[in-house]
Amino acid sequence: MKISRMLLGAGVAVAAASLSTVGIATASTPSATHSATGKHALHACGAAAKGYAACFAHTMVNDNGAKPNASSPQGLNPADIQSAYKLSGSSTATVAIVDAYDDPTAEADLGVYRSQFGLPACTTANGCFRKTSQTGSSKLPRSNANWAVEISLDLDMVSAACPTCHILLVEASSNSFANLATAVNYAASQGVAAISNSYGGSDSTETSQYNHPGIAITASSGDSGYGAQSPASYPHVIGVGGTSLTRASNTRGWSETAWSGAGSGCSTINAKPAWQTSVTQCSGDAISDVSAVADPNTGVSVYDSTSYQGIVNWSVWGGTSAASPIIAAVYAASGNTAGYPASYTWSHATGLFDVTTGSNGTCSPSIWCHAGTGWDGPTGLGTPKEKQR
Repeated sequence: MKISRMLLGAGVAVAAASLSTVGIATASTPSATHSATGKHALHACGAAAKGYAACFAHTMVNDNGAKPNASSPQGLNPADIQSAYKLSGSSTATVAIVDAYDDPTAEADLGVYRSQFGLPACTTANGCFRKTSQTGSSKLPRSNANWAVEISLDLDMVSAACPTCHILLVEASSNSFANLATAVNYAASQGVAAISNSYGGSDSTETSQYNHPGIAITASSGDSGYGAQSPASYPHVIGVGGTSLTRASNTRGWSETAWSGAGSGCSTINAKPAWQTSVTQCSGDAISDVSAVADPNTGVSVYDSTSYQGIVNWSVWGGTSAASPIIAAVYAASGNTAGYPASYTWSHATGLFDVTTGSNGTCSPSIWCHAGTGWDGPTGLGTPKEKQR
């Protein structure tokens, strides 16, 4: 399977291209969006201050205060992810996960998740899993429950999309863009095939730490609907949008629409990459490029033993935080990142499911926030379709 960061015009083959710990520069409480369904969205991280990033994991909790804890998994599992996106095959390529702060039970929690779903063990002992600081040292940053659940979500989604991939977890000292960029730069020096970043902040200028030829670097587009966010808006980063994924009685067995919370837009700061064409109607870098499941209402099963807002062990999470590590794992499993960016030739006609319905807000031109045939902001060129290798 091949993926692309390059965007084509119509009729042409597409080459797509924390809060509870003192000192964290975010809002004092995570945000919650209420609905008429008796549930509301609880975001793991609140809005980030300038120069800092927020994680994009969030879950649905009951308005009556009941927590969505469960003794067994709920939500989409690895078999569902592999079925929906036609993923198969194996690879021992390494996917790096970059997040802020330490999740002290990351490896143990990953073990519970993988054991539950019959995935091969991925541990430090067998060489599959490694955790380091942003500089590669064993001295890890302080722990934080907000980012711990983000880390668990990321590790679980890499496992779901590529069960045999190795995983490198790089923990930045804080959620500042400076520290996260240092972590990305270190991850890129470790022989990884892909690096996933499930966080973001306001549109900002790309730094060299996110430009590494031969490595697919993905970033979540955001969970607040229409509006450009970085690092998804960086020219050398694959911006990952989000969908609502449900079972359906069609040939595929699944149906997808653009998720209303997925980020998208047109960067006013980062220049349009040479491989993006006029189809985006954007003079700068257009978001998103590709997408995967993100809607917490159709979310994924996650295991995290660090209690967050009373949520612990099995629960259902979503956000474009789920989509970014899925796409990073698909890139890594494809074995097709060496010719960056030209080798990202994931054909739109044969290698992606085109998501043509749904929106994430109001915008002009409408292509930036309304799904339609071909490229659109919330879902990019679509979601994975091809078998891996």
